[in-house]
Amino acid sequence: MRPLSRRIPALAAAALAAALLTTGCSEIQEVSQGIDQAQQCVEAAGIVTETVSKVSGLLNDPAAMEKALNDGAAKLGDLADKAADTSLREAAEGVSNTLEGFSVTDANSAVDTAQKVATDSVKWVEQLTNACG
Repeated sequence: MRPLSRRIPALAAAALAAALLTTGCSEIQEVSQGIDQAQQCVEAAGIVTETVSKVSGLLNDPAAMEKALNDGAAKLGDLADKAADTSLREAAEGVSNTLEGFSVTDANSAVDTAQKVATDSVKWVEQLTNACG
């Protein structure tokens, strides 16, 4: 058995290594969470852009337009459920609720909805990106 005086430096070194490893892991976790949030922010803006693109091509198909709006709302809702960041979660839920709230029943409401979505989409993307900043 080694004398106590030799084991103390070895134990101290092991404790220091464990402390450095723990600190490093938490920093890695923080970086990973930041990357996840950035990906979610890009994804949220992409969902809005994709939804607007789909809606603009469905002026003559109100039922398909409403489905595209609901699909976009569902995707944003799913993203909100997974978002660790409260601001992003709230912004995604807000835009999701807005998309879900459109009622497209005929050609006239399809045109009105498409115009509203095209106009408001810039505001929605700003809300989502500001929540990420």
